[in-house]
Amino acid sequence: MPEPVTRVRSGPPAQTCNRLPAVSSEPSAASADARYGFLGPAGTFTEAALLQWLDGRNAEVVPYATVDAAVDAVRGGEVVAAMVPLENSVEGSVTATIDALAGGPGLAIIAEAQVPVSFSLLARPGATLNDVKGVTTHPHAHAQCRRWLAEELPGVPVTFAPSTAMAASMVAQGEHDAAISAPLAASVYGLDQLAADIGDRPAETRFVLISTPQPPQPASGADKTSLVLFMGEDHPGALLEILTEFAVRGVNLTRIESRPTGGGIGDYFFSVDVEGHLDDARVGEALMGLRRVCAEVRYLGSYPRIDGREPVIRRGVADGEFRGAQAWLARIREGRG
Repeated sequence: MPEPVTRVRSGPPAQTCNRLPAVSSEPSAASADARYGFLGPAGTFTEAALLQWLDGRNAEVVPYATVDAAVDAVRGGEVVAAMVPLENSVEGSVTATIDALAGGPGLAIIAEAQVPVSFSLLARPGATLNDVKGVTTHPHAHAQCRRWLAEELPGVPVTFAPSTAMAASMVAQGEHDAAISAPLAASVYGLDQLAADIGDRPAETRFVLISTPQPPQPASGADKTSLVLFMGEDHPGALLEILTEFAVRGVNLTRIESRPTGGGIGDYFFSVDVEGHLDDARVGEALMGLRRVCAEVRYLGSYPRIDGREPVIRRGVADGEFRGAQAWLARIREGRG
């Protein structure tokens, strides 16, 4: 992980119920070149993902209490972009992020990050495992550390907190004996690590960096494209119609999830990630097809895959083959066969 690049604001921000106070690990650093938001508080895996993406670049990073608050900060121009979690390999999707991206225009995904989720048991300096009479953490973290807790701290009660970082903060303030949290939180809140890597199985979380809409980056050859698809009237085969637009063009889906629109029972939208870039002929053609069968297609962005994996292009769906087919059709229309 790169060295932390968090910066203190030159003046105190106006406090709101949604913005959390910025925490700086470099209080004497120079003023920031840009401001980025993340789902806070400080010391979360989301902050680690943002620092990973920044890769040592000079920036001010600002924690927000909720995904909606971070997204609103992007829309309002308070930050140039914000990092939020999208899915976890054990706990599944982060519905708050999916719903925020579908909640209206004005947002785009410009990058993704993936962070291994490694939990630690944190306590105030000088404490030992025998001193722990109560633990606090987020429910998702608790679900991933049940076996370790049963074996190492049997019978010790667990209290839930809004986030693992908030749990660490409460331990630092003396409200609890120990917290299950990200290792980063130990340095942020001045805690000791009593045990490391206490998760029951390996896990990772995928994060996305959200900005206001902008032209997509040039295709890298290993890209993802994210979409929100709203069905028209519900009818037999509605989902099949959507999937067919991808399948006949050889576009592989890496994620598809349905979520209620809030308009009534049975009224859903689909959050979709596919392999490929908007400029790839097969992806562009699929979007045009979707535009014909969906009530609305919201394009969220094309961006490089964090794993760098290139798609497998089957016969008939490469860009050159689409161009060849279009040229052939043009000759027929001109009577040249």
